[in-house]
Amino acid sequence: MRYSDAGVHMDAADEAKRRIKELARRTFNPQVLGDIGLFGGLFQPDLSGLEHPVLVASCDGVGTKLKIAFQAGRHCSVGRDLVAHCVNDILVQGATPLFFLDYIAMGKLRPEVVAEIVEGLSAECQASGCALIGGETAEMPGFYPEGEYDLVGFIVGLVDRQRVIQGAGIRPGDLLIGLPSAGLHTNGYSLARKLFFEVAGLQLNDVVPELGSTAAEALLAVHRNYLPVLREAAASGKIQGMAHVTGGGITENLPRILPEGCQAVIRRESWPVPALFQLLQKWGKVSPQEMYRTFNMGIGIILVVHPEDASAVESQLRSKGENFYRIGEIAAGERRVLYPS
Repeated sequence: MRYSDAGVHMDAADEAKRRIKELARRTFNPQVLGDIGLFGGLFQPDLSGLEHPVLVASCDGVGTKLKIAFQAGRHCSVGRDLVAHCVNDILVQGATPLFFLDYIAMGKLRPEVVAEIVEGLSAECQASGCALIGGETAEMPGFYPEGEYDLVGFIVGLVDRQRVIQGAGIRPGDLLIGLPSAGLHTNGYSLARKLFFEVAGLQLNDVVPELGSTAAEALLAVHRNYLPVLREAAASGKIQGMAHVTGGGITENLPRILPEGCQAVIRRESWPVPALFQLLQKWGKVSPQEMYRTFNMGIGIILVVHPEDASAVESQLRSKGENFYRIGEIAAGERRVLYPS
């Protein structure tokens, strides 16, 4: 017998690797000291100008948003989603990305699908100044259903220790500034899919008049990458904390950065909740508490700033053409989020 008799196709793997090399090389910079295909990626970071360099690492996936990509046959966007999500996760601690690795596994290797995923990874890495230096592409027959795959990303970034943003300087009276999301990003999809396809009875290509798009377009909107608009602000020393609004929504993510004795007070009327979230709430008769604990509700990242620094930070955001909203403030209390009516 041959390996292919067990469902593993080495020729397809070789073709996938060839395509991956071409796409990954587009992200290379002089700090990359090797090619794709070695047992480990080699990267020599530029530490000039950093007194106490600190590495910041994170790992994440795209969740059940992948189900939409499978059904729609569109795979580039989830590659972009993955990189953007990981970049934001280290950005909120003040880090800029150095390099990225991916893990793609499927039951039957399809080089064209792998190439489309990696095209998205490569494009978002280039937009972030981040090198795609390696990863793993696994064919696992009998493990994944036909046409499905898993996708995971690993990122490493760098920040000077004195510029690490951990929330330690947050105090009562600080202001909360929210930056808009581009839809669901990569969270809440198990509930969103149920509401779209079971409760509302929609198909992927059905146009949703309230959204001005098809269901697929709304659900596959790419996760925003906030690095381009927040790079300078994060390095300014004027941001005391940042929360990436991912799984758990505003309710669960904002307390992660709050020190003891501080709570966040969110004014829900301070920003326009996009129609997508209003529809989901209507279709499922979802309580406001559940909505804010499941979805980002139109706010993808939250900044905490001292009142005296707010104007400077907002000026930096305006210079990048970024919209923002003052969505609340920090008050004395236990670490939680309050939504006064």
